[in-house]
Amino acid sequence: MPENQFFEKKGPIPLKEIVKSINSEVNLTNVKNIKIHGFESLFNANKNDITFLNSIKYQDLSSKTKATACITSENLSKFLPKSCIKINVKNVLFAVTKISKMFFPTADIDLPDYNLKYSEKLKSKYSKVKFGKNVLIGRNVKIGKNTQIGNNTIIESNVVIGENCVIGSFVVLKNSLISDDVHIQDGSKIGIKGFGFIPIKNKNIRTPHIGKVILEQGVEIGANSTIDRGSVANTIIGKNTFIDNQVHVAHNVKMGKNCMIAGQVGFAGSSILGDNVIIGGQAGISGHLKIGNNVKIGGGSGVINDISDNKQVMGYPAVPLKDFVKQRKKNEK
Repeated sequence: MPENQFFEKKGPIPLKEIVKSINSEVNLTNVKNIKIHGFESLFNANKNDITFLNSIKYQDLSSKTKATACITSENLSKFLPKSCIKINVKNVLFAVTKISKMFFPTADIDLPDYNLKYSEKLKSKYSKVKFGKNVLIGRNVKIGKNTQIGNNTIIESNVVIGENCVIGSFVVLKNSLISDDVHIQDGSKIGIKGFGFIPIKNKNIRTPHIGKVILEQGVEIGANSTIDRGSVANTIIGKNTFIDNQVHVAHNVKMGKNCMIAGQVGFAGSSILGDNVIIGGQAGISGHLKIGNNVKIGGGSGVINDISDNKQVMGYPAVPLKDFVKQRKKNEK
């Protein structure tokens, strides 16, 4: 994986030091001279990286990981390849939080960007971009030609915006890569830290969020919507997907192409949507779910299970549409 341009990164870190920090019972003689260069998700990890496995849902990914080492529990370690060093702990997420902070010590808090400048002072750099009033821009920001930025918008350091985009007023962009032809309406916040906490002994420990938000070509984000950056992997909105007003997308969510998400829908973390998914207003999608291609979810539904391709569901909890209609008719008698 390319280096993370949004957060200061430490390393390489001796694996022995990592093991000691999380109180694992791994035999330290087996990791004596190994150095870890990065902390990545199961899918993105390569040799010299460390990753984690916390759920049986990811056993297929775990068997293919290229990571040198993996933080996991004793009952899940059997799903990892023999080449991967298994580091078993009692609380995987707490260990992950510690390791993430070792590599990215500033990623657990969204500190203000103190390197912002008014766009008026940067006209020569962005001569083919149209700005409203009071736009603030950080260091190393890239903005493509023919893009328009509304009033009072903040674009923090290292953000990339493509060509022919329209960014509304009072928008905040951070930790984000935005492709061409993207529209973001007024008041939306993209790339903010997700809601990640580990409760330990009556205390909530912040979880660093070191991922990015990626908006692919032709995406539209409605007014006052929020899209959290990924905790380890990235939050991705697929090509030509339209998101309505006041929608919340949590960390690590991945949406496919051509999806339509109506107002006030809420996504919990790490759910995956296929292509051409349509979700009605005020529906809620639980975390770590897989929603297939061409799925339709009725407004106000609560989705707590995976949904396979081409299904239509509705209700709380969401059930096949035919069953929902049948039950409703029965209740009306």
